[in-house]
Amino acid sequence: MKKNTIIFSCSNCGAQSPKWSGRCLECGNWGTYHEEVIDPNEEKNKTPNSKPADMIDLNSINSGDCKRVSTNIDEFDRVLGGGIVPGSLILIGGEPGIGKSTLMLQLAGTIPSSIYISGEESPQQVKSRMERLGISGRTLKFISETNVEKITSAIINAKPALVIVDSIQTVYSNDAPSETGSVAQIRACTVKLLQAAKENNITIIITGHITKDGAIAGPKTLEHLVDTVIYLEQNKNQDYRILRTAKNRFGSTDEVGLFEMTGAGFTEIKNPTGIFLEKAAALEIPGTAICCIMEGTRPFLIEVQALVTKTFFGYPQRKSSGIDLNRLQILIAVLTRRANVNLSNQDIHINVVGGLKTDETALDLAVCAAIISCFINKSIAKNTIILGEVGLGGEIRSVNKLDRRLQEAKKLGFSAALIPDTNTKSDLELIKLKNVIELINFLK
Repeated sequence: MKKNTIIFSCSNCGAQSPKWSGRCLECGNWGTYHEEVIDPNEEKNKTPNSKPADMIDLNSINSGDCKRVSTNIDEFDRVLGGGIVPGSLILIGGEPGIGKSTLMLQLAGTIPSSIYISGEESPQQVKSRMERLGISGRTLKFISETNVEKITSAIINAKPALVIVDSIQTVYSNDAPSETGSVAQIRACTVKLLQAAKENNITIIITGHITKDGAIAGPKTLEHLVDTVIYLEQNKNQDYRILRTAKNRFGSTDEVGLFEMTGAGFTEIKNPTGIFLEKAAALEIPGTAICCIMEGTRPFLIEVQALVTKTFFGYPQRKSSGIDLNRLQILIAVLTRRANVNLSNQDIHINVVGGLKTDETALDLAVCAAIISCFINKSIAKNTIILGEVGLGGEIRSVNKLDRRLQEAKKLGFSAALIPDTNTKSDLELIKLKNVIELINFLK
């Protein structure tokens, strides 16, 4: 007969250890380990008596029941893939104070028969915010409760079109013994909300706070449970917010939504190019180039700035804001080796205007053009857009959706484009380049 096994479990995150420790090695909390005795004979003597699961014929299912519901907020619908899918569980994460509650309250005000649940604010505070945002709230109900069992019971009885829980860290379940906000509690509450959403075809949106690096155990641990994960991001020096999808079972993860934070809440940004394309680009400053990147199906025209200065001490500096530093190092090496441009004694700084971060390779040629333009102190024509990927051999490769990018540039008044040597046709004057040497010859 096997002997009983003693293990120590963390009451906060559920981690197990063969020996006691003052601090949990998983979540870092102190004094959370408690002793548990496991009897292997009990597990062995258990007989399965569960009822077999029901089998469903998918041919009998009507897919029309999952027709998307528009939120009347175009940027939010774009990120979700065209609207909210009934019965889905959506997680919206972001740093504290970024505006998640404001956006969710505006969303609840646009969909009839909605319930807003908050464990962080009182009814008076929510009402005050609604008045400031101009939300009537005639069909919006409010619940001030943190017990998930009571919340799910109210949801099932009311059967609303949309439920918003703000935030998941303030909700607790009686089935989880740990403290509110712990990983075990967050998981238990999310599972109960997921069950209520699927069984009753109710859309539930939960919000969660994360740190800058998203490392805090919380929303990150729920990504496998929910249907859609959306993060609300902010540039500290700008008033706009970027809504970005990290997971979407019902649509693409490439789309982004842009909002501007105002005194009346979030307003949609219909023309994102105006944010990332500054008026300074019209001055034809050396070291400035215009490129077009794609975020999903949306083209963004952005301005790339380069500053090249002679190194006076130590190794040359390479700094980048908005693009990957490793990618910048590769482009500098290509220019040095393939185009015979001596940058080994030059400090190079790259900046994407507006604070946008991108890893699209279509920006390569614009970065190289900006570096060369600043290095030779000659500006690029303000009506020229630059598109192309640069390979390690110095060749300029084509990029996807090139026609769509050129159409956007034409619409915004550009008349010329530096592009790879392809069969693309456009109303713009196309300067087709095969390698970086031809780029340098053109800029000179």
